[in-house]
Amino acid sequence: MAYILHIETATTVCSVALSQNEKTLFVKELDEGFTHAENLHLFIQEALSKTGIESKDLNAISVSKGPGSYTGLRIGVSSAKGLAYALNIPLISVDTLQIMAAMAYDTMKEKAFYCPMIDARRMEIYTNVYDQDLKAQSEIQALIVDENSIDTFKKYPKICFFGDGMPKCKTLLSTLTNAHFIEDIKPSAASMVKLAHAKFVSKSFEDVAYFEPFYLKDFMITKSKSAK
Repeated sequence: MAYILHIETATTVCSVALSQNEKTLFVKELDEGFTHAENLHLFIQEALSKTGIESKDLNAISVSKGPGSYTGLRIGVSSAKGLAYALNIPLISVDTLQIMAAMAYDTMKEKAFYCPMIDARRMEIYTNVYDQDLKAQSEIQALIVDENSIDTFKKYPKICFFGDGMPKCKTLLSTLTNAHFIEDIKPSAASMVKLAHAKFVSKSFEDVAYFEPFYLKDFMITKSKSAK
């Protein structure tokens, strides 16, 4: 029996879940901008108190590893690493885009390809394509969506687009005859449960001391022109 605490903060959603094996016992999430610093630990405390499970009973911590928001990922991963270290239990990381694909498949239950899109700058998105078994079809990429780049999606018989990066691309993507759209798919800790449990069973753990979020792109800090 494995109790796993799941943390998802890769986007504007602050989400926490607690599971027993593949059974979800608790979920709480809030999407009101980047409120992770204020709410994450409150949600974790509530997860433990509502389920009656003590922190010493946890068998692993799982965290959404990115890509996504730099600040959101830092908060989630730092908290997960701190808990894993303090409790001396394994740390599991789960691909954020795969988490979204799992949620989309649970919504559709159709044989298709699933393309999560996380909003980046302008017409850029973080994306990948997964089949119905959640197997990645390519490498995660930062893609600038235009008339040429969407050609890469034509090879799939049916492809479903979703995520907070999808709306700004929808007009272009609608020119594809194989395109379908799913609304209201956001990263959720609840969709981490089965993915994290599979990694727990296979002992696919991260090194707590050295694990870092998958930012995909370097974080750039631009100095103000008025700064000396």
